Amino acid sequence: MKNLLFTIITILGITVINAQNYNFGKVSKAELEEKFHPSDSSANAAILYRNEDIKFTFNQNTGFTQQKEITMRIKIYNREGFEWATERVLLYKGDNGNNEKIKGLKGQTYNLEGNKIKKDKLKSDGIFEEKASDIFEVSTFTMPNIKEGSVIEYTYKVISPFLQIDDVNLQFRIPVKKLDAKIATPQIYRYNARINPKAFYVPAYTTTKEDKTLTTTTKVRTETRVIGSGTRSGGGTLNSTSYDKNDTNYFDNVILFNLEDIPALKAESFAGNINNYRAKLSLEYEARLSLSGVVEKSYASSWDRVSKSIYDSQNFGGQLVKFNFYKDDLNSVLEGVEDDFQKAFLVENLVKSKVKWNGNYGKYAQKGIRSAYKDGEGNVADINLLVTSMLQSIGLNANPVLISTRNNGVPLFPTREGFNYVICMVQSGNSYLLIDATEPYSAGNVLPERVLNWQGRLLLDGGTSRWVNIKPNEKSSESTMLNVKLDEDFMATGKVRKNFTSYLAMNYRKRYTNLSTDDHIKSLESDKGALEISELSYENDKDLSQPVKVTYDYELSDGVDEVGDKLYFSPLLFLAMKENPFKLEERLYPIDFVIPYEDKYMVNIMLPDGYVAESLPQSEAMSFKEGQAKFDYVVKENGKYLQLMVRLEISNPLIQPVDYEDFKAFFSKIVEKQGEQIVLTKT
Repeated sequence: MKNLLFTIITILGITVINAQNYNFGKVSKAELEEKFHPSDSSANAAILYRNEDIKFTFNQNTGFTQQKEITMRIKIYNREGFEWATERVLLYKGDNGNNEKIKGLKGQTYNLEGNKIKKDKLKSDGIFEEKASDIFEVSTFTMPNIKEGSVIEYTYKVISPFLQIDDVNLQFRIPVKKLDAKIATPQIYRYNARINPKAFYVPAYTTTKEDKTLTTTTKVRTETRVIGSGTRSGGGTLNSTSYDKNDTNYFDNVILFNLEDIPALKAESFAGNINNYRAKLSLEYEARLSLSGVVEKSYASSWDRVSKSIYDSQNFGGQLVKFNFYKDDLNSVLEGVEDDFQKAFLVENLVKSKVKWNGNYGKYAQKGIRSAYKDGEGNVADINLLVTSMLQSIGLNANPVLISTRNNGVPLFPTREGFNYVICMVQSGNSYLLIDATEPYSAGNVLPERVLNWQGRLLLDGGTSRWVNIKPNEKSSESTMLNVKLDEDFMATGKVRKNFTSYLAMNYRKRYTNLSTDDHIKSLESDKGALEISELSYENDKDLSQPVKVTYDYELSDGVDEVGDKLYFSPLLFLAMKENPFKLEERLYPIDFVIPYEDKYMVNIMLPDGYVAESLPQSEAMSFKEGQAKFDYVVKENGKYLQLMVRLEISNPLIQPVDYEDFKAFFSKIVEKQGEQIVLTKT
């Protein structure tokens, strides 16, 4: 028995000795000596420890204040991990000086020099404050003396007068060894909490209650404003009236996370915004309660109620009235135009010419449409509510549509915070047009990629609302005509003609319209071997109503191999897909092509004198999952000419992980087919 007791005590003693100390300033030699992450050797850095503590403290004069404290310990394995030595803290600016503030910032860098640990403290010259926008400031700090093998540690608090709680991130682009988080909210505030349903890593958590005592001579009541450009959603202050006794008992609702060995959130090709799949906790401020548990005011009970609360804001519905400041400009561009959609097109272009997007999202007007029109810039809501106001003023059936952008996720329950963007919808008969005038190269029903997130909420006058589909239904297309002639030195020459429609046209315009001709050519030649392009013509770069047309002449000196009396070459030459972009053995996240599209090639090859076709690739048709994707490859011989038709059609742009293996195999066959060669032999 004594031996058994001794053994147990010894094991417990070893456990205590070896237990990791995550207290600030207690970095160990073992952490500094670690050369790579034990379970993810590809990691450039790792979070050794993260602690996030969110709570509300009470002050008799100011009421409840939100306090978020972050503590981080990070291991830097190599130079690629140096980026983790810089942290950016976004701080919201509200009305009347109700701003978020960062306090108590301190940090240290640890390096092992010989057998000793050297510490370098974060100093003021490593801390920077900057204005990110009219509603956000950024506090940035960079840790000193960063080397391969360093461990950094920092801690800070964000003091916020707002009730809305930011998402609690539970997964990062690098692995996490240990993460603790605690979110404590007073019982008088009810929050709807959920873990991101798209996350592959699903963390466990516990809930509990903690008793509190509010010592004050005042009774607490809350007053939450519907916010506009200068206040934060769910924001508000606590006012006070007299109360009968000094001590009021209440409790905090507490959510606890104690997590270990969290996998990194790693990017995958064609996955869209990888942050959509991050494990995180979202908390929507849902209702204000009395201390007895009675709901005094509800903020998110139905989509109609949410929609009406947004519409009733002066910085939303209050902007949708007829204004005189744009009357003359509007009358000038619409003179003699009768068609509703043509009017909408002209109004969209008018707004684009007058007001530039300042890069800020938002469902509420930041400046107000009058000031935005005068100043020549505004946020998303300033611009698209201006479009809506103009169209309504001329009698069109135009209304705003609330959007959650692709990087904001899909709102799964009624919530004001679920929307961060607004566009305009024009209806005429049974047809409709979606407009986003923030994007210079977008057109009706061709929206920026950031907006294409399933569905939006159409808001009608009076507060009624309904869902509308914003996903593209029609395929965008890229059509290519390639003429090939082989000269006596077997150099391939000819002409390329390309047409781009819809979203592919918008993307081409965004990439190339502001480039010089030389830079345009260099971009087209990039990664295409010994290709030389000349006589480039780019049509309809500014005419959004027409497809983009691009033509050029080319010379390719390394496209044909001569072996004895035979010639070998791929008929698609420099346009062939060289490798499969899908290389992972398995996939966690969907493949997201964003839009349905069609990629077509028509190739005409003139056989050189004295040669005939000995071997041609076989014509073939392939299909993935009942036609969600198709590939056709057809070769014909017509006298002195060879003709090739290739078409890739993606009808369903979202491929789920369960289908990844089959889709990867489908794409591998496409690459293999495009690489097959024509063999010519001398007659």
